[in-house]
Amino acid sequence: MITINLLPDEYKKSKRSSLKALAAVAAFVAIDGTLVAWWAWTAFGVQAEVESRLAVLQSDVDAQKPQVEYYRALEKENKEFLSRESTLSEITTMRISWTEKLDQFVDVVNRGGDGEKYLVWFDDLNVVQRVDAKAGTLGTLRADGYSGSASITHMANFLDDLAQSDFAKGFLPPKPPQGKLSDTDPERVPAEVWSFPLEFQIKTPEKKEVKSAPKPKKNAKGAKS
Repeated sequence: MITINLLPDEYKKSKRSSLKALAAVAAFVAIDGTLVAWWAWTAFGVQAEVESRLAVLQSDVDAQKPQVEYYRALEKENKEFLSRESTLSEITTMRISWTEKLDQFVDVVNRGGDGEKYLVWFDDLNVVQRVDAKAGTLGTLRADGYSGSASITHMANFLDDLAQSDFAKGFLPPKPPQGKLSDTDPERVPAEVWSFPLEFQIKTPEKKEVKSAPKPKKNAKGAKS
């Protein structure tokens, strides 16, 4: 159906869109398009940039992963080495050179001369190394000793020399001398013999004391110098 508008022009203008409305619509469309473009750049452009940086960082991580694993292997091996070194150091600290100790022991036995000071001999010399944390010992040295004299002084002289010798280093002080005098036998040389037990406790290594730093002195005003 055909519609013919016979109104004058002044009435027709009132129905046309104004320039302000067109400008507002154009501005709204422009702003909306800008927002859509900004959202699209944020959603896709920034994401692509982040993914690109993530790929670069992941590549660096993958490249350094063999070095990290090698470092961890070295660190584990170093811990095992330090543990082994600590164990060996502890064993070395607790170790006693028994060859040296026996030489020192023989020297003290020979120091008695021809029986002028003492004449002693031993049998059944035994060393038992066993840690006793409560007693603070690492074992014992035992032997059956004999003093070729009727005087107990000779036996005491030997024990004194032994306690003051290098042999006694590393041992706890021995027990007071005690023994038993055998029956006199004229056919035996010497005719009378003292039998006595010899026992030394092996002491634990002494810990080195850590010296504390000297405290700063204060002057008359109380200030530290």
